[in-house]
Amino acid sequence: MRDVVRDERAETSGGNSRGAIIRLFGVILIILGALNTMLSWRGGFEVPPLQAMLMVTGLLLCLIGAIRRRTGF
Repeated sequence: MRDVVRDERAETSGGNSRGAIIRLFGVILIILGALNTMLSWRGGFEVPPLQAMLMVTGLLLCLIGAIRRRTGF
């Protein structure tokens, strides 16, 4: 049982940073899109579709990064 725990710890702490940059870029796009949307609503302007596309693209990049980290592509 202890060997299994040790192996799991070795896999998670082994520096598996695959997909981290993609996920980070996705999070940045989500935050940027959300801030732009909130500022547009606050200013009383129409929310352009570009801002929604920023958030959707960010979500997709986060999903891709999570899949890459999990499967090890």
